[in-house]
Amino acid sequence: MDSVDFGRLCTMGIVRATEAAALAAASFTGRGDEMGGDEAALDAMAEQLQKLPVGGKVIVGEHGYSDNEQLVAGAIVGVGTHHEADIALMPLEGSSINARALSNALSVIVIAQKDSLLRVPPIYMEKIAIGPGFEQGLVGLERTPKDNIEALAGAKGVDVREITVCILDRSRHAKLIEEVRAAGAAIRLIGDGDIAGVIQTTDTDETGIDMYLGVGGADQGILAAAALRCAGGQIEGRLIVRDKDDQKLMAKYGIEDVTKIYTLNDMIAGDVSFAATGVTDGYLLDGVRVMGSRASTQSIVMRASTGSVRIVDTMHNRSHSTS
Repeated sequence: MDSVDFGRLCTMGIVRATEAAALAAASFTGRGDEMGGDEAALDAMAEQLQKLPVGGKVIVGEHGYSDNEQLVAGAIVGVGTHHEADIALMPLEGSSINARALSNALSVIVIAQKDSLLRVPPIYMEKIAIGPGFEQGLVGLERTPKDNIEALAGAKGVDVREITVCILDRSRHAKLIEEVRAAGAAIRLIGDGDIAGVIQTTDTDETGIDMYLGVGGADQGILAAAALRCAGGQIEGRLIVRDKDDQKLMAKYGIEDVTKIYTLNDMIAGDVSFAATGVTDGYLLDGVRVMGSRASTQSIVMRASTGSVRIVDTMHNRSHSTS
């Protein structure tokens, strides 16, 4: 499949799928039921993806932890019967966020050229990301947080105290938080949703986020890299092997070098389209609004080959399926 096909055939298809998942997940917003929201979003997304006009192979997807295996890695979705495109997805990023009605829960899908997405095991990945407009290699995982912050501040022509770093609020980040604050930068802690955290670096004027740092899911790293491929920016990732189970997963995925640092080009090798729909309100997207028989969604749609970034506001009739 070439880049024209992505734009003409698939972009609105993946938006419809993220919208459907967001609407389904919104029924569980604030209800304390993480699994219920996950399952509803997964079912709704799977139904819509079967309407894609191509055969998409799920490269980054569900991992078979529940009985629902519709969107597990390796599944083929769409009207095609064979592998024509790569798909990465997360029906509900931030299930705990949604369960507690907090900010930045999203539904996300990426569609890319065949064999262009990096396959990663369901383990942790250390990440650093910044937005567009900077020299390649300005920041990196082999440098200290202080060095990275000072390099970005220098490139922006500002004092380090004007840099804000987004970090997941986790105990594992205690030392990182200490180092970032010692360097003089501000920190915005988020409870969950590191795809949203990375995307926020692409529009600093709107979000106030200059850099993303920390350890989150490897799957989220690939999805976030796709957004940066489209909107511009830099990301590096390094898989984190914590125990023998992680070692087995690395071996299963054929990854021998546990120290390898993956760049944006390693994670996404070809053209890609990215779609995300807000489930709860966030810095970039509004969440689902329900108004009787109607509901509204807001989505972001990006395409690497054209550099286009669109915000899609949709009003849905809740008595009909997403279309």
